[in-house]
Amino acid sequence: MGKPHVIAIPYPAQGHVIPLMEVAQCLAENGVQITFINTEFNHERVVKALPEAGDIHELIHLVAIPDGLEPLDDRGNIGKLGEAMSKTMPANLESRQNWDSKKALFLPASVSMMALTSSAQKLVDDGIIDNNGRPFVKQVIRLSPGMPEHSTMSLPWAMVLDLATQKIIFQAILDNNESTKLAERLICNTFNELEPAALSFIPRCVPIGPLLASNRFGKQAGYFWAGDPSCLQWLDQQPPRSVIYVAFGSFTVIDQTQFKELALGLELSNRPFLWVVRQDMTRDIYTAYPDGFEERPLWMEFDQFLNESYICDLWKVGLGFNKDENEIIKQEEIKNKVEQLLTDEGYKARALELQAKAIASVTEGGCSQENFNKFVAWIKEN
Repeated sequence: MGKPHVIAIPYPAQGHVIPLMEVAQCLAENGVQITFINTEFNHERVVKALPEAGDIHELIHLVAIPDGLEPLDDRGNIGKLGEAMSKTMPANLESRQNWDSKKALFLPASVSMMALTSSAQKLVDDGIIDNNGRPFVKQVIRLSPGMPEHSTMSLPWAMVLDLATQKIIFQAILDNNESTKLAERLICNTFNELEPAALSFIPRCVPIGPLLASNRFGKQAGYFWAGDPSCLQWLDQQPPRSVIYVAFGSFTVIDQTQFKELALGLELSNRPFLWVVRQDMTRDIYTAYPDGFEERPLWMEFDQFLNESYICDLWKVGLGFNKDENEIIKQEEIKNKVEQLLTDEGYKARALELQAKAIASVTEGGCSQENFNKFVAWIKEN
């Protein structure tokens, strides 16, 4: 009997490709053959970004398919990308019902986000939002005790300003909810102690995280951009736990005014910081930076509001920013919050406590590790 074979298909965004590749690396370490399918555009980027051939497991085979867009089309347009992909590589499992294979879904985002998106139809039925996901009135909702409150104006699909794109995204969420029902297994990148209420809300969602395959096996794959090791020497010269790390994802863009306020706020903090940025984050790349800055750019709210609720209100390991009357976070606000966060030992203590629980969950005997072992056993069953 040959090795079990898994076909892995991520949504074509960096925040989806990397964690699914982490799952693939873990499965390959357990003797499972993987065919990892990216869009042609992302496949080329992933291959170019691989530091060495050995950074991807020999049982993982990378392949590419078209995404349905023209070469010069904007793949940062989520609505347009989603529409094109629904035709060329649909995410729904209905189209695979006749396949003689097992079907599993992997959730790279928080389970709390899935709890919210899976409640979309109920929010429509309850008259809270319309059929396109737009709220009728501003109000606060809570899905279950132990989970944070949500403003209807901050629902993830409602954060998209373009109404046409919002409609596309909301319909995709409804379609994915139906597709999820067909999955035989649903795994997610979290652990029990991190999101207990959300996991209780979706009991069939099994935590296998945090996914740290690149750390455990020394193989880094799935990245769209090659790593820049030039900062390592500088980092080694800084005191332990002294550097502020700033990064905002693969789709994020930022207003120039906000960009400069962030840069100046970090400078005002008078602390060492490492800012990870993309060349395509602002259109005027060479004018966005204040004088004296060497690097590049940020902000697209989608699940940010939900992450903030957990980080600030439930876990209490971070602080939120207050905006001014023009919806700008000023440099003084950034400087003050950085100072408050780094001088209050309580935040560090709570973060270290979560870190210890996360590590315990993926070590031998940990809940996430046991769940992953069961997932591998299910794959290998006849």
